[in-house]
Amino acid sequence: MRYTTIAALVYELAEADDDRQLSRLVARYGRLDLLCLDELNYVHLEPCGADLFFQILPEHKVRAFVAVASNAPFSEWGQTFEDPWVAVAVVDRLTFRAHFVETDSDSLSPPRELQPTTEPDRKVTQLQ
Repeated sequence: MRYTTIAALVYELAEADDDRQLSRLVARYGRLDLLCLDELNYVHLEPCGADLFFQILPEHKVRAFVAVASNAPFSEWGQTFEDPWVAVAVVDRLTFRAHFVETDSDSLSPPRELQPTTEPDRKVTQLQ
């Protein structure tokens, strides 16, 4: 298991890319059983950062779990990822066999589980 923020992950990926070690780092992340990513939508990702982040997701699509914390609904992810097509692709990867939990960040109440899905939310394609 590994916990990191999206900003720290993108920074680590950029450094690995500069050192020509990106494929090695992506493979290492791919061996994790669980990757916990925090603060999605907290910072704007430049196109190169979004592309690097996207490199991690295919490694986890089949054999591992990715947990993402975000304070924004999918419809607002286009503001984080400069390219709306990258936002759609990220959401598609993250919602593959997804289980959603919604929490009220202003309270200490336990999370409310949402309907599990095996299909990505197709409304996401309308990101602007």
